[in-house]
Amino acid sequence: MSKICQITGKTAMVGNNVSKSKRRTKRTFDVNLFYKKFYYVEQECWINLRVSAAGLRYINKVGLDAALNNAVAKGYCDWKDIKVIG
Repeated sequence: MSKICQITGKTAMVGNNVSKSKRRTKRTFDVNLFYKKFYYVEQECWINLRVSAAGLRYINKVGLDAALNNAVAKGYCDWKDIKVIG
C-alpha cells in the first residue's frame, strides 16, 4: 500500500540529502501516517483509516463525516477503500 493519507491526500515528497561538501543524493520525505480507528456516527460503525497528523487535525476541526465527504469528493479515497470494523 502506498504512503498516502486518506483524508488530505498527502504523499511522500522527493528531495536531496546535502552533505557538508554540498554533494546531493536523492531521498524521500515520508508522510507522518497512522492507522487510526474512528467511530462513524452516521453509519453507527467503527472504521479504520490511514491518516496523517494533518488529517487528524482536520478531522478534529470539521468532523469525521465532513472530512470523509470532502476526501471522497476530491478523490483522495473511495467509500469502498474505507475498512469497516464489525
